[in-house]
Amino acid sequence: MELKATLRVINEADFKGQRGVTEGQTYKRLVGWPEVQTTDRVRLGRASYLPGTYEQLHWHPIEACYYVISGHATVRDVAGKEYEVGPGSIIYAPPGIAGAHEWEVKESLELLDIRATTETNRKMQFTVDKKTMRSYIDLDELEKREGISFKSHY
Repeated sequence: MELKATLRVINEADFKGQRGVTEGQTYKRLVGWPEVQTTDRVRLGRASYLPGTYEQLHWHPIEACYYVISGHATVRDVAGKEYEVGPGSIIYAPPGIAGAHEWEVKESLELLDIRATTETNRKMQFTVDKKTMRSYIDLDELEKREGISFKSHY
């Protein structure tokens, strides 16, 4: 039997960051993205936030897990409870509005963003209006996440 090695080593420096979902955030796609076809089950990225960045209360239709590499931030849940996070903190957000969270970055924040899917249309982010608790997503963000289709049926 011939065994073919499948191990891959990926260097983060080989990937250019792009603007994230909020002003002040940069995001690097690392594993499980179209440009890095390593797996069909897990998606990993690295998010960088500038000090003072505020990411509104939002939720995802899939679970999200974040590992803080460096920096500090305040994370708030849907009930307004605050959590101070720093290096080594793990933030787990279950799917749905009960797992909603917001970020207020105190000092430059670096974190790993881990998702249990490679499907872009399942990585959507729905903003929550704190007064009404209604959720919404901008049409351009929905399109970016492959959540809409105007394909012809002809």
